[in-house]
Order: sequence, then structure tokens, then C-alpha cells
Amino acid sequence: MPEHAAASRFRLSGLCFLLQILTILLFAVFVRYSPEGSPWRCSQWLNCSWRNQEAGFQHPRFRDVHLQALLGFGLLVAFLGRSGPGSVTISILVVAFAIQWAVLIQGFFYFFLNGKIHMGAQSMVSADFCTAAVLISTGAVLGRVNPVQMLLLTLLGVTLFTLNEYILLDLMGVNDSGGSLTVHTFGAYFGLMVSRILHQPHTDNGKEQQDTGRQPDVFAVVGTICLWIFWPSFTSATTAPDNAEPWAMLNTYFSLAASTLATFVLSPVLSEENTLRVVQIQDATLAGTAVMGMAGEMLVTPFGALIAGFLAGLIPPLGFRFLTPVLRSRLKIQDMCGVHNVHGLPGILGALLGTLLTALATADAYGGRQELVFPLVAPGGRTATDQALCQLYALPVTLLLATLGGCLTG
Repeated sequence: MPEHAAASRFRLSGLCFLLQILTILLFAVFVRYSPEGSPWRCSQWLNCSWRNQEAGFQHPRFRDVHLQALLGFGLLVAFLGRSGPGSVTISILVVAFAIQWAVLIQGFFYFFLNGKIHMGAQSMVSADFCTAAVLISTGAVLGRVNPVQMLLLTLLGVTLFTLNEYILLDLMGVNDSGGSLTVHTFGAYFGLMVSRILHQPHTDNGKEQQDTGRQPDVFAVVGTICLWIFWPSFTSATTAPDNAEPWAMLNTYFSLAASTLATFVLSPVLSEENTLRVVQIQDATLAGTAVMGMAGEMLVTPFGALIAGFLAGLIPPLGFRFLTPVLRSRLKIQDMCGVHNVHGLPGILGALLGTLLTALATADAYGGRQELVFPLVAPGGRTATDQALCQLYALPVTLLLATLGGCLTG
């Protein structure tokens, strides 16, 4: 109705105005430029390898991560037949607010010194990682919530993401440079729980899984190309420069290739369509990158990256065929973009792979890289087994925070 539409527009306009004024005031009070080369507030016993000093950070890495967050993730949800380009509009809205709010919230946790948040390029990369997790969450509810609700989801999602990241990376000393747990797993299950709470039997029964048949695959093509170009940089952006970074880039690239090939192995068998759609390749590509989030900087070996990527690439077609109907009918979770198959399960697989590689890590195998990849193990404060247990315990912690936070947000 016209009155309802007008009220909805005014609510969105008013909320955007209030949130922007709030962030401007908070930036004016707390945020300052980071002096070049100043050390972050990190203890030697904490895993702060992902927060490098500003002098060692390269602008191309920030550019690649930012483009990945905006183009790669933003276009991933644009294939929905009911939403189409409107999905991109919502994604841009989420990105615009999430980056500002993440700089503030993460600043209080990581970059707060002498009463001020010292913002630099590395803090912007951290904000982009947070934004990526929120965009994954929105994929579970896209088309079922209005922009006002999406902004509120972003507000709480950024806050809870930062809390989970702080617990894992700082308090527990977990290695997760590419975000298998902090980005993919948290983002997926946070969004799925929001979707579960928003379930309405009389309206959701008529809305089946996403309709992709009417929408051209143009957005999926562009999104997939962006994934291939920028995701190796995304995975390696927070690794120790000049050492662990090449491993993360190479492992991610091999995983991408194998996961894409896995789609051509399984999808023709499970799908009723005669031709493979780009959306299916896109899903497998995402799964191949999610599995390398934690293990990418570790000694996966090239053939190990191919195996991990191939296994991750099998998850989306199997999940859409067998798991998604169960989520919808039994658990009443309507996963609009299939984030459970594309991000959640591959993220868990990546966490388990990272745990296994951590347990097998030795100084002889890693050489001088061990201190960079496992900063808490090399000095002798922890054994490889202790570090592996921390990596393993991080999985239930993330799932607990994601589910409880999703319920609260929903």
C-alpha cells in the first residue's frame, strides 16, 4: 500500500541518517590516523601476526581485499531471480555501513591506545574481513528482510563478529588468517540462525529455494571472475609478509582449480539440467576458498591443496541436493543463497584441516617459517599439540557464538 511504502522509506532514511551521524561523532572523538611504523597493542603471547605494522603493509593487498569484499561478495547474491540487481543495492548498503562500524568496534578491541583508535590500512583490511562475514550472513535472509532490518543485522553482526574474532585470535591464540572460522563459519551460521528465528510458516512455505532460472548469469559470471582474481590476495592479506604469504596464495589458487573441477564431476550427475550453470561453478569456487582460510598459510603442499579443494567442491552440489531440503522442511531454516553449503560446511572442513596440519607441524618441515605461521609454538610456550587443540576448540566456540548471536539478532 502507498502509505506503508512511504513509511518504510522514511524509516530507512531516518535510520541511515541516525547511524551516519552516530559514526561521524564517534570518529570525531576516537579515530585518528595511525603513525607510520607504530606498533600495535599486542602482547608477545598473543597471535597478532595478522596485524602487521603499517610500514610493512602494501597498498595492493588492501585494494585486492576491498575489491573482493565489494565485487566478489556483493555479486554473489545477485543471481536471485526475485531480487536481481536489488540484491546488489542491499549489498552496497551493508558494505557502506559495515566498514564504518567495523573500524570503530575493532578499533576498540585492537587499535585503541591512549584513548584513541589509530586507523591505518591494516585496520581497513580487518574491517573488510568483518564486512565479508556480514555479507555471508545476509545471504541467508536476502529477500525476506527489508533494508532497515538488514542495517540492524549489520549493526549486531559486526559487533558479534569482532567479539568472536577477539576470543579466537587474541585470547585463544588461534591461527585463522583467511577466515575459515571467523569469516565463513561464523557468517554462515549466524545468518542461518537469523533465518530460523524469522521463519513464518504461512509465508515461507510458498517461498522455495532461490529462483535462478529467470535471471541471466551475468552477475554470477562477474562474481566468479572476481573470486578467481582477488581471493588468493584475500586469503594471504593478513599473513606474515614475504614468507607465509606465497604459500597462502598458491594453496588458495590450487584449491580454487580443484574445487571448480569437482563441480563438473558431480553436478551433471545430481542436476536435472542439461548444462552446468555458472552459479554452480561460483558455489564450488567459494567452497574451495573457504577450506583454505585457516590452512592456507600452513604446509598444505600443492597436492594437499588440490585434495582439499576437490573435497570442498563436492560439498555444494551434494548439499543443495540432500541437505537444503532437510534444513527447509525439518529445521525450518530457509537458506536463500545456500550459505550452509557454500560457506558453513567448507569453513568447518577448513578448520579441521588446519587443526590437523597444526598437529603435524614440525620445526624441520617449516624451517624459519614456523615462527611466522605459529608464533606461540616457536618460542616454546606451546607444543604443536597444544596449538592444535586450541584450533579445534575454536570451532565449537565459533558455532556457539554464531548461533546465540543469530538468535538474538533474529
